[in-house]
Amino acid sequence: AHKMKVQRGALPEDADAGGRNDNTRLKRYIAKTTINPAIAHGIDSQVGSVEVGKLADLVLWKPGFFGVKPELVLKGGSIVWAQMGDANASIPTPGPVHGRPMFAAFGKALAPSCLTFVSQAALDDDLPRRLGLQRACVPVQNTRGGISKAAMKNNSALPKVEVDPQTYEVFADGELLTCEPADVLPMAQRYFLL
Repeated sequence: AHKMKVQRGALPEDADAGGRNDNTRLKRYIAKTTINPAIAHGIDSQVGSVEVGKLADLVLWKPGFFGVKPELVLKGGSIVWAQMGDANASIPTPGPVHGRPMFAAFGKALAPSCLTFVSQAALDDDLPRRLGLQRACVPVQNTRGGISKAAMKNNSALPKVEVDPQTYEVFADGELLTCEPADVLPMAQRYFLL
């Protein structure tokens, strides 16, 4: 996201706000990793967004480490990952602190916060019971039709893409697409030094 903003500038929607924020870009990138894959796989009625009736994994961040090191991961309301220091320490914030799996990531605590996606035919055939599955099984939906790029949230653009067979230049809606190597990667090694 940072590389594209530096190279191509603010999105038109964000530029309207004076380019002071990246809200539209952020919503687009979050949609690419949450609701849009759920829509494409036919599981958006169960996961993919934080809504009543859906199973959600929530990630909490310290602002200085947003997008790099999660402080806490909740799955179905239970803690499955958190930052933790030395277990032998007598104070709550010993160092070094590392992300580690927590109690809800182990044993039978994990099954209630997970779903297994199967076809409706598998459910009709009583497959979960026959296999002795502990996780709840739910059917995928809308995978045979009705899915298109237009169904994607914040990512519905369909430019006409052309590739010059001689030069291998790529054009989207007639505009030459180029991408220079990155000079700076803002969310890289400096966040992972101990």
